[in-house]
Amino acid sequence: MSLYTLLADIGGTNTRVALARDGAVQPDSIRRYPNADYPALEPILTGYMAQSGVAHLAGACVAAAGPVRDGVATMTNLNWVFEEAALAGALRADRVAVLNDLQAQGYALGHLAPDTLREILPGAPARPGASQLVIGIGTGFNAAPVHDGPGGRVVAPSECGQITLPTLTDEEIRLRRFIERQHGFACVEEILSGRGVAQVHAFLRAEAGEAAQPPVDTAAIMAAFKAGDPIAVRTAQLFVRLMGAVVGDLALIHLPFGGIHLIGGVARAFAPWLRACGFDEAFRAKGRFSDFLAAFPVSVIEDDYAALTGCAIHLRNRLREG
Repeated sequence: MSLYTLLADIGGTNTRVALARDGAVQPDSIRRYPNADYPALEPILTGYMAQSGVAHLAGACVAAAGPVRDGVATMTNLNWVFEEAALAGALRADRVAVLNDLQAQGYALGHLAPDTLREILPGAPARPGASQLVIGIGTGFNAAPVHDGPGGRVVAPSECGQITLPTLTDEEIRLRRFIERQHGFACVEEILSGRGVAQVHAFLRAEAGEAAQPPVDTAAIMAAFKAGDPIAVRTAQLFVRLMGAVVGDLALIHLPFGGIHLIGGVARAFAPWLRACGFDEAFRAKGRFSDFLAAFPVSVIEDDYAALTGCAIHLRNRLREG
């Protein structure tokens, strides 16, 4: 019987850990850990190993919400740094891989249950193996293109959440100035993320002449939106409009005729209202390339553990290569 492999998906807020065998995640093994309760990643993983009773691993794959260079991951929204060699020693694993979390999501494509994909825009039929794009909107923002070729799948990492927020309308420009006054630089992630929803809401309250107040959390804003609160409705509309614009830009850069897949807690929260809030119009507002953008199908991945599946597939392929 083959040995287990260990999988971990480290987001800005939570870490999800599981075991896999032959590339298949063991559902009963999945555990979630609040990052705020731990000083680093290693105690989570070694504690999980002790609790699971697994003494030796064939390998481990860790997906990090931050840049990875030469096997070293630096979390973007968490003060953690970890590297392949140290993890291999702590876990007594024969092989360790560290990926960016969007890379892990890319490796999961094609291995997820069909009922976990919510269609947003239908797009046009594409050839098998056409390029795809995963875009994560949760605690942070990032994206990764997915390319299939004769040598297998390649998922290129990026840090596109840190690029400049695109602003066109007068309102969007005022929003950018509002963010710059608070944070110095208005990047995409400062808006298209969980904290970004709260910042858009704070901006619109200021625009309405309300006195400065503590930020309202995203869950409360979404509840107010569903109840029809005018500022919460405008928050959702402005947020979705900017999301559509950024996703459309990324589509033109990467040409993902095989599909654009939105992932992350914020993307899932907004999924039922994307079209009603103007996602389609903002996505396609690219001048003479507006009709061209209609070719790209857009969906939301509603599987919260998709990155674990991607880690399992990637590690299985690495182990088979020897």
